[in-house]
Amino acid sequence: MTRPEPSSQRPHEPAYSAAIFAGLGLFRFWRLRRRVTGLGNIPATGGAVLAMTHFGYLEFALVEWVTWRHNRRRIRFMAKQSVFKKPVVGAMLRGMKHIPVDMKAGADAYAAAVAALKRGELIGVFPEAGVSSSFVVRDLKSGAARLAAEAGVPIIPVAVWGGQRLLTKNHKVGFRERFGVRVNFLVGKPIVVSPGDDIAAATSALRTTLQEQVDELQTSYPTDGTGQWWQPRHLGGTAPTEAEAALADAERDKRRAASQGRRS
Repeated sequence: MTRPEPSSQRPHEPAYSAAIFAGLGLFRFWRLRRRVTGLGNIPATGGAVLAMTHFGYLEFALVEWVTWRHNRRRIRFMAKQSVFKKPVVGAMLRGMKHIPVDMKAGADAYAAAVAALKRGELIGVFPEAGVSSSFVVRDLKSGAARLAAEAGVPIIPVAVWGGQRLLTKNHKVGFRERFGVRVNFLVGKPIVVSPGDDIAAATSALRTTLQEQVDELQTSYPTDGTGQWWQPRHLGGTAPTEAEAALADAERDKRRAASQGRRS
């Protein structure tokens, strides 16, 4: 097995170090419990696309948490450009070398991600392109497969279950609810996508893999989710169905578009 690069040989990044230790402090304060399977599938060196499930707003920090503890590698996440415009958060994201994505014109972000992958970076993506409030993996965008094929790196499928109990869409999580939450991770085997492969088929296969990983995590989760807001409907929870979640997302998009129209 390839040994991780010693931390002393990695360039010092004060913003990233500060964010890591802030996250460690927060997760320790919440007394989060974790179980991680398949960490060995995250390469110690070289580029890879980490394709993650997206059921809550903290998956990026949770996945970085377990990755950093494993081999001290830093993940460069692709995030909406609007987040980078926020005064404090934006400065931190830029300092951590994350990649801003213009949702209407993403060519620059795509090129930056390919270049980073070829330099040997880990790039974190949420191929669902938004939080799934049904807690079922939605149809994926093709970006993860296209990045991997062009850069010549593997896709590492990462499923997270329990993170939605900390912070998610359409549900206000109570302060006390976050304490002692169990978060489970399943890092799948690398998926190779070659330049000549069918990207649509590769993307569909990735979705199937992620959902299978989620199914496994849900089956082994130690907390009974029956009747709980964070459990999908088909498993006895009260989360919206996929159709209900899609309708709510469409209504929210309409309200945002109308609000932006009034401001312009």
